Amino acid sequence: MPLLLINFPSFDPNAIAIGPFAIRWYALAYIGGIVLGWIYARALVKTDRLWSGPAPISLVQLDDFILWVTLGIILGGRTGYVLFYNLPFFIEHPAAILKLWEGGMSFHGGFMGCVVAVMWFASRNRISILSLGDITTAVGPIGLFLGRLANFINGELWGRAADPSLPWAMIFPTGGNIPRHPSQLYEAGMEGILLFTVLAVMIRLGALKRPGMILGSFILIYGLTRIIGEHFREPDAQLGFLWGGLTMGMLLSIPMLIVGAILIVFAVRRGAPKPLQAIR
Repeated sequence: MPLLLINFPSFDPNAIAIGPFAIRWYALAYIGGIVLGWIYARALVKTDRLWSGPAPISLVQLDDFILWVTLGIILGGRTGYVLFYNLPFFIEHPAAILKLWEGGMSFHGGFMGCVVAVMWFASRNRISILSLGDITTAVGPIGLFLGRLANFINGELWGRAADPSLPWAMIFPTGGNIPRHPSQLYEAGMEGILLFTVLAVMIRLGALKRPGMILGSFILIYGLTRIIGEHFREPDAQLGFLWGGLTMGMLLSIPMLIVGAILIVFAVRRGAPKPLQAIR
């Protein structure tokens, strides 16, 4: 083995284990992403200067919304994985659909679940769908970052074969005795740190005053970073490469580029709503 290659660190997939009770890192990533996202969302809602007037949602409504979006992430993520990535298996083993602890969640499915949760909650509470979408996607990169780190700790979704001279090439326990890209870390950097930073800067520059701007930017930038990341990530074994060397992740991300661009154009043309005038 070349000296530059790194053996994958031996991580225990269980973060906490007490007898038969265990909490996996993947579960903690979901919990941490939701809790930290909720804290950040509350901070955005409480900062009036970020909005054209009062925030479009109250803190009480935001607290209620957390349950809705959590259900959207879990139900949508699992449904997306079943439909997009392993449908033949689940048709033969339908009971396995409920075994979330065995893994198998799709970002694109989880995102659609969030869209349904946002539209449903906003309609029931007479809140701007676009503004609620802005808040939801502003905090989204936190969960994405933690989720990709959990993928790395679990030694799953590893990258394609890499040149042995690559200083950070790794040998993954289940990836064969060949050097691979640690693509989980690439995605954590792009989908997590980079995306969060860009959206945070946009928010500080007043993007929340244009409903749909953060939502559209999240969709567009995520689509781009996911497509880039897929060039380093090994496709799912049951799917492999699809048409023209594309992967399922690429195909599902292409529509995001179009939808994101449309939302951004719409937000720019619509402009910021005028602040409410004080009653005299």
